[in-house]
Amino acid sequence: MDIKSAEFVISNTDVRKCPEGNRMEYAFIGRSNVGKSSLINMLTHKKGLAMTSQKPGKTQLINHFLINNTWFLVDLPGYGYARRGMEGRERIQHIIEDYILQREQLTSLFVLLDCRHEPQQIDLEFMEWLGENAVPFAIIFTKIDKLGRGRLQENLKAYHSHLLETWEELPPIFLSSAEKREGRDEILNYIEEINRNINP
Repeated sequence: MDIKSAEFVISNTDVRKCPEGNRMEYAFIGRSNVGKSSLINMLTHKKGLAMTSQKPGKTQLINHFLINNTWFLVDLPGYGYARRGMEGRERIQHIIEDYILQREQLTSLFVLLDCRHEPQQIDLEFMEWLGENAVPFAIIFTKIDKLGRGRLQENLKAYHSHLLETWEELPPIFLSSAEKREGRDEILNYIEEINRNINP
């Protein structure tokens, strides 16, 4: 897929205020500081499209970006940022859950995982919740340039083992590095394939 245009459309905290119409939406989510904004900027070839920050928890809104005037890329708030406090975490959780469960245009959700870490309970529980609610999703491992190939394979194998304890079949899995621009073609081709199947 060749991205010719990527435009910011709207930010909000209420799923009812998301753009009208039936354009397909591909949403990106992950724990705070997983590299979500950097990945979005890499995918769209627009350095400042999604705001990046060294501070976790920067994204607190549902952000819609119109891609090629045909589909939406949606940047969702990160989950599990402890320093937000209980009230802040619950508010973000409601924003995330309302969008995922109520947004009919959501075509697929990309769950971002930092490949440098061993399987985290919060990520495993979130993906289990997606399965319980029949939400289609794929996994993107981020920051693969930060690990040697041997350690990367060990961490991926550990994730596979944990997931297969719950899942009979694994969701699509992609490896990415925003810094090295790796994984871009595979992720965009996956989106393009879904778009073609839905609108042949």
